[in-house]
Amino acid sequence: MKQPIVKVENLSHRYSIQWAIRDVNLEILGTGVYGLLGSNGAGKSTLMNILCGVLKQTEGSVFIGGVDARLQPVAAKRSIGFLPQKPPLHLDLTVEEYLRYCAFLRDVPGRELKRAIDKALESCGIVACRKRLIRNLSGGFQQRVGIAQAIIHDPLLVVLDEPTNGLDPNQILEARHLIREIGQERTVILSTHILTEVRAACDKIYMVEQGQIVFSGAVEDFDNYIPPSTLVVTLEALRDMEELSALEGMTRAERLGDKRYRLKFATLDDAPVYVVKESVARGWDLSEIAVERNTLDSVFAELSRKKDR
Repeated sequence: MKQPIVKVENLSHRYSIQWAIRDVNLEILGTGVYGLLGSNGAGKSTLMNILCGVLKQTEGSVFIGGVDARLQPVAAKRSIGFLPQKPPLHLDLTVEEYLRYCAFLRDVPGRELKRAIDKALESCGIVACRKRLIRNLSGGFQQRVGIAQAIIHDPLLVVLDEPTNGLDPNQILEARHLIREIGQERTVILSTHILTEVRAACDKIYMVEQGQIVFSGAVEDFDNYIPPSTLVVTLEALRDMEELSALEGMTRAERLGDKRYRLKFATLDDAPVYVVKESVARGWDLSEIAVERNTLDSVFAELSRKKDR
């Protein structure tokens, strides 16, 4: 049976008397991009630092490619690439010099050095920059160099902390594309608080709140975590908003303009069919009806409150 890329068992960590994470369990079996979400102080950074071997846990186990990170920390770290929020770049080196230095730190054998550097340069789209000083590169290309150092040793797991932080919109699009490409060959854990980045780049989401996993699933499941309860309709001949407010099961009616209205129900269930029938009976001339999906922000807020109940 194939070993999971990442396996976390009953993981807990305490700072003084305060538990930062408690009994966290997760398993990542294959390649792809996995989002790690969490509000400030939720325990996300603690979990990420333990996974990368930066922090030694109080309790529990972490296995990277089947290797126990506590018993064999060096062997486990050989399978991990890490890009912190601020890339650890040496600005007075050229890109190639820096990657050579990083490869040396990662114990890449001398006979494989050139191949490893060439592959990282090509994978990150920075071949043309290999002889340039890092300080002379744009923020987007510096971020690419940071990602290149994280994959120079061909790791099983790549952990990226806020990899699009500080980039302009075009650079963000390029970074997303690069992250998705890396995720085709490796397991990528993307730690971010930007929800649109999760939707754009990730295949699955783990959300940490108050030190525990409160959500684990596909991005589509995250979107639908809260059942939709709102309809947006276009009524060509509605005369009075009071007619909408009188609908059975209605909790709020809102005028959006241009004959469009938002109708919130306690539960949708049969609400669309009911609204269509009422429109016909009352002569509202319904021309459009759609279920309004919940926003990522509203789902995030709901999950953040979950541990408070």
